[in-house]
Amino acid sequence: MSELIIKRISSKKDLKHFVRFNFTLYKDCPHAVPDLLEDTLSSFNRKKNAAFDFCDAEFFLAIREGAIVGRVVAIINNRANQKWGMKKVRFGWIDFVDDKEVSKALLDAVEEWGRERGMDTIVGPLGFTDLDPEGMLFEGYDRAGSMYTIYNYPYYNEHLKALGFEEDAVWVDRIISVPQKDGEHSANQQKFFRVAKLVQDRYGFKIRKFKSKQDLRSSGYVFKLFEIINTSYKDLYGYSNMSKRQMESYAQIYLPLLDHRLISVVENKEGEPIAVGVCMPNLTKAIQKAKSKLFPFGWWHILKALKWKRSKIIDLLLIGALPEYQDTGCISLLFADLIPTAQDMGFEVAECCPQLESNTKALSVWRSLDSEVIKRRHTWKKSID
Repeated sequence: MSELIIKRISSKKDLKHFVRFNFTLYKDCPHAVPDLLEDTLSSFNRKKNAAFDFCDAEFFLAIREGAIVGRVVAIINNRANQKWGMKKVRFGWIDFVDDKEVSKALLDAVEEWGRERGMDTIVGPLGFTDLDPEGMLFEGYDRAGSMYTIYNYPYYNEHLKALGFEEDAVWVDRIISVPQKDGEHSANQQKFFRVAKLVQDRYGFKIRKFKSKQDLRSSGYVFKLFEIINTSYKDLYGYSNMSKRQMESYAQIYLPLLDHRLISVVENKEGEPIAVGVCMPNLTKAIQKAKSKLFPFGWWHILKALKWKRSKIIDLLLIGALPEYQDTGCISLLFADLIPTAQDMGFEVAECCPQLESNTKALSVWRSLDSEVIKRRHTWKKSID
């Protein structure tokens, strides 16, 4: 067999090849959603991505006979390591052909890079932060992926296990039937409305809506909402707080994609935001049609999916409440607002972004709706010798 080369990349040309390898590897897979070239290049840009303020990273390509056969990013999130008292090097954006020599060489490169920087554990797949895709799929290969999650072939897990990695954290992906006005899939949705009325009467909570995305930005609420996520997610696996510059970056990426009707905020009686729910139309088919590129014509497929030919699927991007309010029923207020909106906009199914299987409080929200777990994903870890 010809020589396998592991190459550290630095040029823009190689970085584009790095991103496009995912599309090449999965171009015949109907369930995979490719990396969006322009967005992923921005994520890898040390000047544009605020995560590089506290993350170190190196990009590796595996090459055989002049063809790319694998890729991986080695990441050290110094903020997360400091917060959790750990010395972990992460591997992310990992893809490889079904060849154990390739997967071993890529992960050996990450391990050696981490060892040189004093790390004692390798873990992944993880991104720079929690808002990057994380977790290797191990159940639900027959389900379509999304722009927020990782899709991978089953053999990935076989390779990691053979290389001595062990399972770490587990996430579940869930679909929820949107209750319809005719009563179909209503389950116990009325519980949300009953509890919403109770918490309004007892605590004086109310729903804050926005007239437009510009209203959301000009009111200064964007950063307030990110602070809720920072606080509500702070104790979850590997989380590191978003900085103001990160918040600005995420706002630039996601605000153009959002519909203000699908953003719901709960305020306490003093008018301070205490909980937030953010949803958007599913873009899986649009990104597949765009073939991972916004230009020259990919943007048109995405625009249609946002404006005129929306999917029947709504994605639940972020749901969070400040810890001191999590037992007040304020989340019911969010759903009492979002359910009728989803009905009016014609959505039939909601997909929840991955939730930690250990986060039983968050998972309990779905008991009053028709829902099922459709995918599971996990991280892998191994000690560095």
